[in-house]
Amino acid sequence: MSSSSLRDKKEDGEKINKWGLRWIEWIRGWWQIVSEIFFQRIMASHLENPLSLPPLNDLTCIITGSTSGIGLQTARQLAESGAHVVMAVRNTKGGHELVQNWQTEWAGKGLPLNIEVMELNLLSLDSVVRFAEAWNARLGPLHVLINNAGIFAFGEPQRFSKDGYEEHMQVNHLAPALLSILLLPSLIRGSPSRVVNVNSIMHTVGFVDTEDMNVNSGKRKFSSLVGYTSSKLAQVMFSSIFHKRLPAEAGINVLCVSPGVVHTNVARDLPRIVQAAYHLIPYFIFNPQEGSRSSLFAATDPQVPEYCSLLKADDWPVCAFISHDCRPMNASEEAHNIATANRVWEKTLEMIGLPPDAVEMLLEGEEVQCRYGLKQD
Repeated sequence: MSSSSLRDKKEDGEKINKWGLRWIEWIRGWWQIVSEIFFQRIMASHLENPLSLPPLNDLTCIITGSTSGIGLQTARQLAESGAHVVMAVRNTKGGHELVQNWQTEWAGKGLPLNIEVMELNLLSLDSVVRFAEAWNARLGPLHVLINNAGIFAFGEPQRFSKDGYEEHMQVNHLAPALLSILLLPSLIRGSPSRVVNVNSIMHTVGFVDTEDMNVNSGKRKFSSLVGYTSSKLAQVMFSSIFHKRLPAEAGINVLCVSPGVVHTNVARDLPRIVQAAYHLIPYFIFNPQEGSRSSLFAATDPQVPEYCSLLKADDWPVCAFISHDCRPMNASEEAHNIATANRVWEKTLEMIGLPPDAVEMLLEGEEVQCRYGLKQD
């Protein structure tokens, strides 16, 4: 057999192995999702509900998407534990109404809740820049940023933001990435500080094509499931590189959490076996308060920085990932693909209008120019 024939045979074998591995990962991912639905309540049975928190009077937290669901529960519990909570939301009227109701219900239990509302629209990168500029201008510390807001447009057709990006990718990944980087000056002042990205077990069936982040090239058929899972995997990959680029002395840790399978309508766009699980076994699905526990744990537990530091020192290829039961878990096999993660990092910076060395510049106290934020919505 000629050398060219041997080479062709080897390449064919590699392609088969590559596709085989991808199918294995995909099946493994769905098995994890189904297993989480059936067993998450058992695995998290050791946790209190609501999760017990220590006094947090010296903590300042920004929480995106905190007018409903998991974010609402997270904001309220942090505020009731004494933290200064900033609700970064699109619906500021709804946010102010919530705060007023919480203050009324809290009256007589202690000092008034230290909670405020600021406008942030993740479907507008201009809005993200303006929010970060307004917060950084206070020259105060930020101890915890919780990127909680996200979308899963169940069964809806593909939509693009005014910035030109597929909406799942922008809201779930691009906008939180821009916010996290631009808030570095405040996170440095709040050091030791944390960036907590509310991710999903669904990232295990995601795949990121860095040449087709908008899923509009025709190489893959778009569905809301593809948009959602791709954006969540991109967030894990970006978070891993972000954490690596932050020196230990900066005292900023970046981690992802899975809230578990929380009671929502996401089943409309999932395979029938998962839909059946949602409809037939509601007992096993978390409510939003239960779903908030991993975020609260990641934001407040004193052992989290040590765990993140160990991963950084060990040159672990993925950032810390906290499961729904508030224990460390491994992200998907694809999330460990460092080559792709580095490409996701580079492509993301390009898409959100930041220079490649933006993180290093901000760590040095230099100003960074973003191409967004220069015009009003």
